[in-house]
Amino acid sequence: MQYRVTGLAAEAGFFALLSFPPLVFGLLGGVGYLGGWLGDNAVARFTEAIESYATQFFSEESLQQVIMPTISDALRGGRPDVISAGFLLSLWSGSRALNVLLDTVSIMYGQGGERGIVRTRLMSLSLYFVTLVFGAIVVPLIVVGPQLLSEWLPGQLQVLMMFYWPLVGGLTVLGFSTLFYIATPHKTPWVRDLPGAILTLAIWVLSAMALRYLLGASVGGTSIYGPLAAAIVVLIWMYFLGIAVLIGAALNAATMRLWPVELKGPVHERAREFLTDGVQRTREKLADTRSGPIPLGRRPAGKPAAAREHDDSDADEATASDSKGGASRLDSPASIG
Repeated sequence: MQYRVTGLAAEAGFFALLSFPPLVFGLLGGVGYLGGWLGDNAVARFTEAIESYATQFFSEESLQQVIMPTISDALRGGRPDVISAGFLLSLWSGSRALNVLLDTVSIMYGQGGERGIVRTRLMSLSLYFVTLVFGAIVVPLIVVGPQLLSEWLPGQLQVLMMFYWPLVGGLTVLGFSTLFYIATPHKTPWVRDLPGAILTLAIWVLSAMALRYLLGASVGGTSIYGPLAAAIVVLIWMYFLGIAVLIGAALNAATMRLWPVELKGPVHERAREFLTDGVQRTREKLADTRSGPIPLGRRPAGKPAAAREHDDSDADEATASDSKGGASRLDSPASIG
């Protein structure tokens, strides 16, 4: 294929897998601060939900001896050391994964290589911190699930549960569309990125369902990957996510070619043009002020300017007529005689 969708998705999935463990570790350290507000019962339910979900990927021994004690310790209270360690460990790998994702989306839009390395790295770091905040909101909603969340809500708020999946899906589409908008150097309106974001979510959900079906069908058999089976499953899941993102970006790029719109340049170029236009307008205003008419306070007293101009024109005409009359009198016979 022209843009190497599978190869770019594999690259993005690999670096995302490297950043996944420290990222989750740091998120758990931050979620621990909510333990006192949610209560011990809520934290226990949240831990049970994570354990039941993790049993699909990890062995019982590693789950009980390594993973669950770490999660319980992190959720018991706020852990600033865990947050700082997780951030330091995932800073390079997480920003590298987003850097690759920004490059791949730019390539799918046909704008690869137009943004410098330094700006791309700074943007990936900024987007990484935004992703942490966004993930801290969306990931707990997905992990907890509607059933457990309905038990936390009081009876008069149970009607809100009908908006659970639309809210999660809407936030995910919002995140994908914002990613497409930020990743491209020359931007289209944000609304034009929504079709690709919706397609990305649909492909991701379908691929996750297919992967879960295959995993369920293979339970009880001998795994050829052995202890690496969980990591391979997560890598495949992120690989499907990368393919979904790139296909959504390709849809937006094709839509932009079929129905072109005016593209906005990079932010620094628009800021430079705005400042340049502002300076130019200021200079023009100053030039008009200096070369304009004399202010009313500085005009000499007397008739208005229009009346003075009219009087000056009348005086000029009278002078011209007098000069003509004098010449005619000198030429007359009386003057000669």
